[in-house]
Amino acid sequence: MQKNKNDEKMYEKCLPGYLEKDLKQLKEGIQKHVTYLDCLVNELQGSVNSAFVDGDITEKQCDYFYEQYINRNYE
Repeated sequence: MQKNKNDEKMYEKCLPGYLEKDLKQLKEGIQKHVTYLDCLVNELQGSVNSAFVDGDITEKQCDYFYEQYINRNYE
């Protein structure tokens, strides 16, 4: 399932602070080609799971983060 830019803007809005921070750090890590991307992905995964369980993000948002960031191969 391919997402467009509008989906990204919608799904990445109004996030809890900790999730925003982890997403920003992962994006920066990808851009800078850091060697510890696996750690950044794990941090984001934990934040996404917490936000979903706490009801701070929807199931669609959760699926989006897994599809766009967590289940990707960054090699």
